[in-house]
Amino acid sequence: MAGLKIALSIEEAADYTGIGRNTLRNLVEWGKLPVLKVGRKVLIKSDILEKFMEVNEGKNLRDKGDVKAVTRKSAS
Repeated sequence: MAGLKIALSIEEAADYTGIGRNTLRNLVEWGKLPVLKVGRKVLIKSDILEKFMEVNEGKNLRDKGDVKAVTRKSAS
């Protein structure tokens, strides 16, 4: 799926990663995962999502203090 799309909705990102939608929304709200907002739609770039998964491997994504933020610069 990610190979075909440059960005994923919260729902698509949840299906792709196995991370729950509410957890993804919390990560966005906490500023840990950068997004693109188009009206009410929230899009997560695939490359940033993959980098986020690498950086936070083994972390508890429900614990704000345990999650490392990913920026657009760190995903390059």
